[in-house]
Amino acid sequence: MLKQHLQFKLSQKLSPQQIQLMKLIQLPTQAFEQRLKQELEENPALETGKEESDALADDFGDDYEEPSDAENITAEDINIDDYLSDDEIPEYRTKANNYSADDDEKSVPYAAGISFNQYLINQLNTVYLSDEEWSIAEFLVGSVDESGYIRRPITDILDDLAFTQNIYTEKESILKVLKIVQELDPPGVGARSLEECLNIQLKRKEATPSIAMAQTILEKSFEQFTKKHYKKLLQKYDITEEELKDAISEIEKLNPKPGGSYAGNNKMIEHVVPDFSIRIVEGELELSLNGRNAPELHVSREYNNMLKGYKDSKEKSKTQKDAVMFIKQKLDAAKWFIDAIRQRQQTLFITMNSIMHYQEEYFLTGDERNLRPMILKDIADEIEMDVSTVSRVANSKYVDTPYGTKLIKEYFSESMKNEQGEDVSTKEIKKILETVIADEEKKKPLTDDRLAAILKEKGYPIARRTVAKYREQLSIPVARLRKQI
Repeated sequence: MLKQHLQFKLSQKLSPQQIQLMKLIQLPTQAFEQRLKQELEENPALETGKEESDALADDFGDDYEEPSDAENITAEDINIDDYLSDDEIPEYRTKANNYSADDDEKSVPYAAGISFNQYLINQLNTVYLSDEEWSIAEFLVGSVDESGYIRRPITDILDDLAFTQNIYTEKESILKVLKIVQELDPPGVGARSLEECLNIQLKRKEATPSIAMAQTILEKSFEQFTKKHYKKLLQKYDITEEELKDAISEIEKLNPKPGGSYAGNNKMIEHVVPDFSIRIVEGELELSLNGRNAPELHVSREYNNMLKGYKDSKEKSKTQKDAVMFIKQKLDAAKWFIDAIRQRQQTLFITMNSIMHYQEEYFLTGDERNLRPMILKDIADEIEMDVSTVSRVANSKYVDTPYGTKLIKEYFSESMKNEQGEDVSTKEIKKILETVIADEEKKKPLTDDRLAAILKEKGYPIARRTVAKYREQLSIPVARLRKQI
């Protein structure tokens, strides 16, 4: 049996404009510029630059002739005044107070180049090869990854040559051509493992006792070398610590990723543009928003004049009304976009200003031990905004400080109590941990248990597993792998 009843439900929905504003806030400077460029291309009612003081000629001026057919529409059908007055309001022309001519957009030139694989092919052109050998060499070069390695098994390459290139050959023929590929620059390219890559580089060096010992270690005791079992190596080869140290020094000079050293490789060059700048002026912190985040925009006067012409016209046609409705739609979008950019600027500045004052001691000194524990909610409560808004700013924006350009989220950290019961930042503990490890005796590096004991002595009672977690976050290996002779 069907029943009908009333149900009250409280819900909150974001308008399309609010969603778009959140997306604008999340964009870093370079992405924001692309979004601005897209909007300018799509909306002819939106213009950039300073607004002209002289009025443009009306599209519906004195020479306008009324159409003879089509129905007439009264002027009350469209309220034109709302659109004519808004364009004169200066606040719609966004320009940050801290913008100066020095903040003009500066493009960064990048050198043009060829791909890493093409670089290798160009070298092959100088080597005499038969048609079959050339096809195999070209296929091998195409299998080289961005680090300079060929990671696929020879048997798989053999099958692919048969199925895709119609080349039926033997494994020995591929290995023969592979040796030729491995003679190309940079040294070590075309290797199938780290061990082989390092050996290829050593063979190109002038023969010396330390080079010979380094080759022997890599060929016969690679696992013991990677695990830093130096005592076993000393006993196995009956050499002195100085001789072993010289051999290891030769290995450490080698490049484990030969492809990464090529400037023309296929990796994307990332250029970070800071969204904010913090400077110390007469002992006080000064925050500024990157001028590229504060474009000067205004609504098109030409479109505004079109509406004036329509309002002054006594009789309106259906075609003219459709055109005016289109103009109104574009004006609405332009005015909202300008307003959204202004809100974006205010949100960014207010959020970063709060973060700057919260971490004032750090920004004045640059000492990470002065970073206060800070979570997103701390800033959100202070500026009376949602945590998600602060997160959008922190996770995608960079700030230029006297101590380098950093992602804002790096200034956020959890808190932990020391022996005095005071809240300290985990960043402070990591910095102290990093300092302790840097000062340790390299022949006898400190274990995680010993590190935990030292931190406890300094007033930071944390468990060994927490020390291990912080050490891994700092990309510091375990004690055995930090050992040196």
